[in-house]
Amino acid sequence: MCGIIGIWNHPQAANLAYLCLHAVQHRGQESCGMVTSDGRELFQQKGMGHVADYFSREILAQLPGTSAIGHTRYSTAGGSTLKNAQPFLINYAGGMLSVAHNGNLTNALTLRRQLEAKGSIFQSTMDSEVMMHLIAAQATTVPLADRIIQALGQVEGAYSVLFVGETQLIAARDPHGWRPLMLGRLGEAWILASETCAFDLVRATFVREIEPGEVVIFGPDGVTSRRLASAPRRAHCIFEYIYFARPDSHVYGHDVYQVRVGFGAELAREQPADVDVVCPIPDSGTPAAIGYARALGKPFELGLIRSHYVGRTFIEPDQSIRDFGVKLKLNPVRGVLAGRRVVLIDDSIMRGTTSAKIVRMVRAAGATEVHVRISSPPTRWPCFYGIDIPTREELIAAAQSVEQVRVAIGADSLGYLSEAGLYRWTAQTSAGEFCDACFTGRYPLDVRDAPAMMAAAAASVAQ
Repeated sequence: MCGIIGIWNHPQAANLAYLCLHAVQHRGQESCGMVTSDGRELFQQKGMGHVADYFSREILAQLPGTSAIGHTRYSTAGGSTLKNAQPFLINYAGGMLSVAHNGNLTNALTLRRQLEAKGSIFQSTMDSEVMMHLIAAQATTVPLADRIIQALGQVEGAYSVLFVGETQLIAARDPHGWRPLMLGRLGEAWILASETCAFDLVRATFVREIEPGEVVIFGPDGVTSRRLASAPRRAHCIFEYIYFARPDSHVYGHDVYQVRVGFGAELAREQPADVDVVCPIPDSGTPAAIGYARALGKPFELGLIRSHYVGRTFIEPDQSIRDFGVKLKLNPVRGVLAGRRVVLIDDSIMRGTTSAKIVRMVRAAGATEVHVRISSPPTRWPCFYGIDIPTREELIAAAQSVEQVRVAIGADSLGYLSEAGLYRWTAQTSAGEFCDACFTGRYPLDVRDAPAMMAAAAASVAQ
């Protein structure tokens, strides 16, 4: 997960990065940060919580310079603490250097142990710090871009990453292309972002995606592109289309909104429901519900209204208020649901507990039947490349059939989009360009240390 932003050659780099970070806030809500460069020195500000809550005029005034990198974090490796907030900044023999990383390195633990055996002292539990130690261990007479390329040649897994030094900004994407990274232009300035919605906010022009395995160097002499070693295949994360990316973004060559509408239409063809109304589980289920309703020829209605003022955590006032957490975020529209057969459209089911609560809520609002349709295949395997999916033991579909899941969530019927249906829209590309290990268990790259790193992160959060 996580969102990253890079700004090069703009007189108000910090203010521009601040606005762009707003646009990628959905990619990480635990912490946020920014590092800027004035050509001689790096300046850092980072804190826990949301971009709008942490950054103020006073903080932004302490971030001078014409280049910047920014980060919004949701941890998958390393606990949710300020020391793990990014961008991560070091001051070493080669000067000052900062990194903002989206992804998950699958051999980070092995590399960390090797580096510690040689005397490296780590300041955080992030996998991202491993890259910085690999860079710092090299001769400072070697150009920074070459040191970064050499370091990235040693890491495995998913990364879209931005480095900023005193006089350069360097962007890189892993050879498989797991996580997105976009390049935009605003006048004479260059902007890098996890998603194109950041460009829309500041009226920048989308130029292109950074290619898998590409390293782009922004410096005093202009912009140059280098290549890392190639991968045997691409592995774009399919979950970016299903849930994670904002629907108004353009990712992997397609508009996310249109892809999700297509998922819903295909779901209606594969798993129709004899109902009176189609209702999304907002917000992630909305585009697929539109496609489902169109294909089925049934009315689309907002049967559930989401509160946008609820944070990730809250205190339940009393256990006697059943399903309080879901009720705080969603409220049924009784006039839409009462006396009607309803199909609820969602993007995925993980543990199943939230789905069960929503089904109960819709029944309590007077629906005569509640059917559930999911615009992706059953999620049976965890992700080790940067999406926060629960362990296999926690995933309800990992050990239960579709019928058993239906019973567990209390629906009258349950249907998922098939794997073939998931890729039917990709006729102009190739299903082999995507990673769908969370559905199939077919991991494109050995996960090695990732389970241990993620278990440690989960333990840290629990504490």
